[in-house]
Amino acid sequence: MDEVLSWTSSDPRDSVLFNQNFAVNYRFITEVDNRNVTTTTLWRAVRQSREDRLARFEWTPSGSLGRATIGRTTMAVSELLRPVNGDIHSSTRSFNGPDGRLYYWASSPTGECTLFDSNQNKVAFFRPIRPTRYPVGDVYGELHFCSAQSTGTLLHPPLMDMICMTAMAYRVLVQWGW
Repeated sequence: MDEVLSWTSSDPRDSVLFNQNFAVNYRFITEVDNRNVTTTTLWRAVRQSREDRLARFEWTPSGSLGRATIGRTTMAVSELLRPVNGDIHSSTRSFNGPDGRLYYWASSPTGECTLFDSNQNKVAFFRPIRPTRYPVGDVYGELHFCSAQSTGTLLHPPLMDMICMTAMAYRVLVQWGW
């Protein structure tokens, strides 16, 4: 059976991902500093009252792609999510997973975003839904992990973390038309 995380907020940069028990798994917190730089920080719940910071994304004041800091590595968001075949106009973006495999996100006209592995197996997908109220917040979409297609590491850090952070960044790319 697939694991499903509910995604609050229509803006993926300022949202929460939680499971069917309403436990928050990930939080994206976005702030604007006095220089007008927007920063999104991704937090993963470790236990009830503890979170680990996984990544920071800085968006330029013009709203375009900025930098991502994942652990101790800093790179341009455009390097994290690379256009497939170097086509900057392509909406399909690829990234290297922590397992060394290549993954790529593709979008459809319905707003669904699908993650495939290098063998073209469907690994995960984000599906927008009609906003629905839950105790954690209003849900605008669902992130499904297709565990039947995985090697067993899909639902564990660091791969699950990477899927969540690239899903957020890819949704921003699609929403802003980059």
